[in-house]
Amino acid sequence: MKRMFRYASDQSLFLDLAPDATDLHALFHIPGVVNIHPAYASILLVFDPLRTSHDEVQRAAAAIQPPQSKAPRPLHQIPIHYDGPDLDSLARLHNLSPGRVIELHAAANYTVAFLGFVPGFAYLHGLPAALATPRLPSPRKVVPAGSLGIAGDQTGIYPIATPGGWQLIGHTTIELFNPHNVPMSLLQPGDRVKFIPA
Repeated sequence: MKRMFRYASDQSLFLDLAPDATDLHALFHIPGVVNIHPAYASILLVFDPLRTSHDEVQRAAAAIQPPQSKAPRPLHQIPIHYDGPDLDSLARLHNLSPGRVIELHAAANYTVAFLGFVPGFAYLHGLPAALATPRLPSPRKVVPAGSLGIAGDQTGIYPIATPGGWQLIGHTTIELFNPHNVPMSLLQPGDRVKFIPA
């Protein structure tokens, strides 16, 4: 698999490749790499310029073999109480009943694209086009942990209480992030997710 690299700064390098197409754990073992930031179709490798260089990081990353396992990624079935404060307004926006929004959302199969925003926040790909909805005009100061939201063509669950502007349609009591667990996040890039109405 061909990998494209681009300079991002004096201490970072873009790897143009979806996170689930490489071994993210192996990237952390490249000497001098201090952090990685996965996105939908790229990974930002941040390194210590006093310990290594763009060329050395690029050579090491290019040598990492893609995952060989063909086994399906874990499937997480997450119970959801579809009782979010934005469920009714989102339904009206799309000329749907709240019940139909729930049906569409729960019927879809989702894949974790990457983690970001806050620790353990999984951006889930697979939202039905009929439910794509812009973020709120102004973010809430606090979104409770476990809140299920929609923003654009993505859905996701807030793993911790934090400000946020996603349209909230439900919540779960499942713990998604715990710094004492290994791994700390329940959901990992490439994992599959199915929401079960509770």
